[in-house]
Amino acid sequence: MTKHLLSFGHGFSARALTPLLLDQGFAITGTTRSDDKAKALKATGVTPKIWPGADLREELASATHLLISAAPGADGDPVLNALCEDITKHAPNLEWVGYLSTTGVYGDANGDWVDESSPLNPATKRGQMRVAAEADWQSIANLPLHIFRLAGIYGPGRGPFSKVRAGTARRIIKKGQVFSRIHVEDIAQILAASIARPNPGAIYNMCDDDPAPPQDVIAHAAELLGMPLPPEVDFETAEMTPMARSFYAESKRVRNDLIKSELGVKLLFPDYRAGLASLLELERRSGEV
Repeated sequence: MTKHLLSFGHGFSARALTPLLLDQGFAITGTTRSDDKAKALKATGVTPKIWPGADLREELASATHLLISAAPGADGDPVLNALCEDITKHAPNLEWVGYLSTTGVYGDANGDWVDESSPLNPATKRGQMRVAAEADWQSIANLPLHIFRLAGIYGPGRGPFSKVRAGTARRIIKKGQVFSRIHVEDIAQILAASIARPNPGAIYNMCDDDPAPPQDVIAHAAELLGMPLPPEVDFETAEMTPMARSFYAESKRVRNDLIKSELGVKLLFPDYRAGLASLLELERRSGEV
């Protein structure tokens, strides 16, 4: 039987996983909301479906793997709201289900370490919705569910270089503030490792080895570009969107031991320095700079 991944909200992380699974002979169906994005997915070897809208019962019936990247809303998880009964009753071949959550479920740890056993105490509405969505997925009996709690994602097209070049980057200073982060290629290899070694019920943090103050990342990007350090701005007086400011409500260092001990993962980019150097080299090879 051909392995078939049905991917809901086939975005940045799922697109990085795509070539790894295609190389293993997987068929991949990915949902998206627009015709333009559907055409782009098709060009990568993914069978696109416009959803909400498309009837996915046939895809669920043949799916061996599900990946859920779609974010929850105030009314809950959109996939479960629409398809819970179909998943529980009409998807008989599921070997692995992956739900992409966030390390925001842990809330603020005042810069201390958290791991997968730490209490869930989200400080933001987004984090609270993720906790509820995790619980809703966990409540489904006999589902081979794996939860992945992602730190801040970066990768090609999602790095600090463009803002540094444009002169709009700032080093926001908040005493004691640290974030964990993860390169999208490491997300892909962790998901692939879990698919190869299923452990239903498992929860994994996805982050690199080096939680760091955000201003250090901006400063290093400027150094790599040979540009002046962006200005320091005090968090209390900085002009920021409510969304950007909300990220600073939480400071924590996230442990990633389980992806190594259980899945045998060796991070491609164990810290932001390796990740940024790789992104800059990719830009140069592609002629973007």
